[in-house]
Amino acid sequence: MKAKTKKTHSRLTSAILETARDMRKSGLLTKAAHDKITMRHLGTADVSKAATATLSGAQIRAIREQANLSQAVFARYLNLTPGYVSQLERGDKTPSGPALVLLNVIRRKGIDAIL
Repeated sequence: MKAKTKKTHSRLTSAILETARDMRKSGLLTKAAHDKITMRHLGTADVSKAATATLSGAQIRAIREQANLSQAVFARYLNLTPGYVSQLERGDKTPSGPALVLLNVIRRKGIDAIL
């Protein structure tokens, strides 16, 4: 069986990531720009988990209510069924995949980001 080896980055990639991290800490770089640089050089697996943070039912309901939408309209925008949105808001199910990504985009940027 082959042992897993840790992927190493080139010196240039390491320097870019270090600079981006320092610029983010000092406030010269936005979180979105930092994540974009990180994703470009490391891939999506190493990007901050905040972009795909799990949401509770109460948070999903708050997102929908902040957008001033019914469950049916909200479901239509997310390409989901109203029943699934209801299950998400009750906490019976947890969002994953594209639905989770869209919910996080709406949470961060508002409903206009997907319209």
